[in-house]
Amino acid sequence: MANIGPDYGLPKSLQLIAGRTAQEFNQRKERKRAFWEDRYHATAVERNEHLIRCLVYVNLNMVRAGVVTHPSEWEMSGFNEIQNPPKRYGVIDMSALRSLCGFPDSVQFSEQHRQWVQEAISNGNVKRERCWTESIAVGSIGFVEETKARLGIKGMGKRIEEQEADRCVLREKFEPYNAVIDHENECLSPNNSYFWGIYDADTVG
Repeated sequence: MANIGPDYGLPKSLQLIAGRTAQEFNQRKERKRAFWEDRYHATAVERNEHLIRCLVYVNLNMVRAGVVTHPSEWEMSGFNEIQNPPKRYGVIDMSALRSLCGFPDSVQFSEQHRQWVQEAISNGNVKRERCWTESIAVGSIGFVEETKARLGIKGMGKRIEEQEADRCVLREKFEPYNAVIDHENECLSPNNSYFWGIYDADTVG
């Protein structure tokens, strides 16, 4: 979830971090291949049901990668911060997240969140879902259509796909990251960061 102004501060910061990380890794390993699968971009996610599904998906990243069997085993996971919010220096705006997921009570949200994650693991629902990483927007048809309209000229050529009875996505063509930022490579472009600064949206990116 974000409420970013027109200075595009977050996308530019993430692009800088991604570029420097790729550059230092490739120099250390003496390689020039692509380091990141894709450029940073923000995905607008409709609140409540769709946001909840996205939240669980993100929490299961390390389970999906085979690093751990439960997100609680990954120290820096969002799962742990939601279950045990730190008194200081928290990364997640818990009050806003609870509100966007439709839970005014923190204890109820924490318990329900733990159940969502456990159910996904028990049911084997940890496979990769491209909609969360390769879409501009995810939600109901109305939400996706409104998002495309708000993009104005940048929404031209983007296509709406209905994936399930209750879920649609807005897609675009993607290009890979440049692995090294030097005279042979262009700087990371913010072209995929459509939402930041264009309008206030509940986004994941």
